[in-house]
This record gives sequence, C-alpha cells and structure tokens, in this order.
Amino acid sequence: MIFRILEDQFAQKSKEAKAADRRFMELALTLGRRGQGRTWPNPAVGAVVVKDGIIVGRGWTQPGGRPHAEPEALRRAGEAARGATLYVTLEPCSHFGKSPPCVDAVIASGIARVVSAIEDPNPEVAGQGHARLRAAGIAVDIGLCAAEAAHDHAGHFRRIRDKRPHVILKLAVSADDKIAAAGHRPVAITGEAAKTRVHLLRAQCDAILVGIGTVLADDPMLTCRLPGMESRSPVRVVLDRSLRIPGTGKLVHSARQTPLWVIASETAEAPAAMKLGAAGAQVIRIAPTTAGLDLPAVLHALAEKGITRLMVEGGARVASSFISADLVDEIWLLRGPDTVGADGVPALNALPLAAITQSPAFKVRASETLGKDSLTAYERA
Repeated sequence: MIFRILEDQFAQKSKEAKAADRRFMELALTLGRRGQGRTWPNPAVGAVVVKDGIIVGRGWTQPGGRPHAEPEALRRAGEAARGATLYVTLEPCSHFGKSPPCVDAVIASGIARVVSAIEDPNPEVAGQGHARLRAAGIAVDIGLCAAEAAHDHAGHFRRIRDKRPHVILKLAVSADDKIAAAGHRPVAITGEAAKTRVHLLRAQCDAILVGIGTVLADDPMLTCRLPGMESRSPVRVVLDRSLRIPGTGKLVHSARQTPLWVIASETAEAPAAMKLGAAGAQVIRIAPTTAGLDLPAVLHALAEKGITRLMVEGGARVASSFISADLVDEIWLLRGPDTVGADGVPALNALPLAAITQSPAFKVRASETLGKDSLTAYERA
C-alpha cells in the first residue's frame, strides 16, 4: 500500500514536471517569435531560465542576429542561473562566429539542465552544442515542442538545407477567386482586420517580393504600416527583368529609408541600374531563361544575402510561377465576402485556385475569421 502511494506521488510529480517543462518551452517559443523578421541571417531563438519553478531570466535573439537568445537570458538571470534550467528553442551554437559560442556562456553560468526543442542542422553545430553541454556535466533533454520549433525556425532550416528562404505566399481573393478588377485595376477585397494581419506578417518576414506588374499597376510601398512598427518593414524585392521600375514611384523614392532590391536579368541596361543605385536601391542580376527570371536562382541569391523568410505578395503571374515551380512552403489565403466579376484577374493567372485548395501537396494548418473575411493557412503536406 505504501509503495502504491509513493508510486502515485512520483507519477503525479513527473506529470507536473512535464507540464511545467512544456509551459516554459512554449514561453521560449513565444519570445523567439519576437525576433522574426529582424534577426536574419540568424534564426530567431527564444530562451528562458527557470530556477525552483520561478522564471529568473528571459531572452530572444536581438535585431541583426546578436546577441543570441541564450546569453541574453543568462545575463538577465545573473547568479540565479547557477543550478537552474535553461529552455531554448534551438540547439545552442558551439562555434565561433561574430560572437563566442553560446555553449561557453551556458557552461560558465552554472546551468544544471538544458531543455532544447530541436537540433540545429547548421553543419557548424549539428549536435555538437548538445554534446559539449553533456561533456560539461549538464543534463540535456531534446525534442520538447520540436514540431512548433521546426515551424518557427523553418526559414533557418530551409536556408541551411536547400540554400533558399522559406517562402510564404499571401493571396487575398474575392468570393469568386479574383485578386483585381478588369485591367488589373486594384479593388478592395478584404477589410481592416485582414489588412492588419497582413502587415503583421510583413513585420515577421525578412523580405517581401512582388513582380514588376504589381509595381506598375499599384505603385505600392510594401512596408509595415502598423502603428509603432514601421521600422520592422521587410526588405522590398521586385522581380524586374528589364529594369522597368519607375524612378518616380514610391518604392524607389523610399529606397534609402527601407531597403529595395531589384532583381534583373544580366542583360538589363547598365544606365537603368546606375540610376537605381544612385537612388539607394540595389540591383541583383540573375541569368535569364526563356521564360524570364530563374526563380530557384532568385531564391538562392536572396539566401546568399541572408534572407530566411520571404513573403511573396503578388501578383497573379508571380504567384502561379512560384506554385508551378514547387517553391512555396506556406500559403496565407485570405478570402473576402464580395465578388469582383467574370472579367476580374484570376488569383493564380492560368492556374485554378484548386492548385492550392485541393492539392495533395498542401494541408490546412490553421483557419480563422477576421471580421467579414476568412484566413486559411496552408503548409506543405
């Protein structure tokens, strides 16, 4: 009887400990998301230091990618870190980069246990961080909230493994699957709640990409216009093979305030590139193909410059090209309540929207209602 009581008490404590571990890791994940869009080329990591059930330090990767999350959390914990547990959303780095290895800071702090969500695929880390912690006598548990961490760090993983960013395609479509009126005339499709969500997504991405057709039709800014978050606007990227982007447009006029990268063919005229450079924009040249710019080469060039999370926002031809090339990892499909009409611009050009909604390549990750609009998020199946 006594043994049964002790077993039940142990099981209850174990259950409570597991629940506490999950709660603290979920907090670390939430903290890490604060850095999304601001830490590239480094991943946006979150870290929490806990001692005797009390949070004594919190940290997340700072703008520009440094300091890393772990040193930030340990700095705030101070001496309280000795004997504590560190929860971190990605394996602590073990190599010298522009800052010392995070494992050195963890070991020096006196941390007794590390709970790490997932191993870092970076060949310079790839399990070596966990191994060094264990060699120093620190208990290491790996895998808690691994699926959530893999989603949050998808951009870092994709850049390391495939040499390209994680691509998020955003589409705002009418009730009859259109994205614009006849002649590509802009038309309001979604309401303010949906627009707010889109601007938040912009702030969480490293770069936003459109085609030259969207620029010529809409003269967009492509910035984050949420109050107080203007500085979190992503790099603006325009696919413009022949450098037709007008020097009088909003993008070029604001190139010194918010970075503008124009991706052109290697054969595009040099004088046009020089004018863009003088305005503060950067021209990236890509080898042309018979169909236009080579999208894998475009993504590789962006990854080489450190971009990990890329939002593709338009237009129909660009969206269909990314879908056809199997280069989309996540889709945000916003649907408004009104129709545009049969002469409107189809969401995916010649492709039916069913190429997303009924494709076995994608599965629904989440859905919600935003005022009169709906948002369905898809991811690779």
